[in-house]
Amino acid sequence: MTATLKDRTVLVVGRGSGIARAVTVAARDAGATVVAAGRHRAGLDAAYQDEPGVVADTVDLTDERSIETLGERLGTVDHVVTTASARARGRLADLDRDAVRRSFDTKVIGPLMLAKHLAPRMPEEGSITLFSGVAAAKIAVGTMAVAITNGAADILARSLALELAPIRVNAISPGVVDSGAWDEFGGQGKSAYFDMISARNPARRIGTAAEIADGVLFAMTSPFLTGTTLHIDGGEPLT
Repeated sequence: MTATLKDRTVLVVGRGSGIARAVTVAARDAGATVVAAGRHRAGLDAAYQDEPGVVADTVDLTDERSIETLGERLGTVDHVVTTASARARGRLADLDRDAVRRSFDTKVIGPLMLAKHLAPRMPEEGSITLFSGVAAAKIAVGTMAVAITNGAADILARSLALELAPIRVNAISPGVVDSGAWDEFGGQGKSAYFDMISARNPARRIGTAAEIADGVLFAMTSPFLTGTTLHIDGGEPLT
């Protein structure tokens, strides 16, 4: 039996755009009240000012006290989704220690602290959805730090699923998605990269933020799904 998000409270941690926004709007459209939280409250207020059913709040995943006080403000919450990331791309010789630390702090330690402080405020039928990524399944030179961060997020989801049961915990592993994360490549560079990935993966295209959001809603509303990673990646690891 599929659970419903109607009249539930969903916390989505992330930006006011890309995958985080797609998840926020999809959960709201499914009947939930959504709290969109991130480090930049003003940006979130602006992003969701015309979206009824979405409330902006503040949290810094690198600050445990910030996470704890968010829980105090929320009181109770039914589902938690964290999409936040801090990438540390590059070959080994070029990796910056602080960038690698931020990557782990944002995508592994921060979600761990979210679980610590928010799970006691959740019902038994609640869920936590973390984000991993295709780099953990498809090892490539230049993405080492991203890969090990994503791999740790996968293991975190499995570990939390066991310890927090019956609260369900899963991870989403997106492939290359046009979510704004690749804008740093510049218009021409991003287009060339997308063309390369599209030609190579079995889906023969880039993913969309809406498709990832569909996977998150599936994870939140599937009562028998826990301790797993959903790979929504166009089959990219097969190549």
